[in-house]
Amino acid sequence: MKLLFVCSRNKWRSLTAEKIFSRHDQYQVRSAGTEESARIRVTAGHIGWADLIFVMEKKHARRLQEKFGAELYGKKVIRLDIPDEYPFMDEELVEILKSRVSEYIELPE
Repeated sequence: MKLLFVCSRNKWRSLTAEKIFSRHDQYQVRSAGTEESARIRVTAGHIGWADLIFVMEKKHARRLQEKFGAELYGKKVIRLDIPDEYPFMDEELVEILKSRVSEYIELPE
């Protein structure tokens, strides 16, 4: 299964998610950002590639819909509601990500 994590700049939240979930062999994981200044900017290719798309905030879902409406057809976009207040690999951020994402995918122990 292919998982895409999206935040604003692809430096803290989505990059942390990519790092922790790519440890699981059954998932292919990528991350991207919606901002011009993102480390990796989300593209139509990312959307087409992904089986599940996780966004951190409502604004990310809105931006994806505005820019990639056609590509999103039939795709599941899941909003995690994680604010932009955690640094990369922050312990609390890792726990929140694992807890919220585990509602949608199986995480091995």
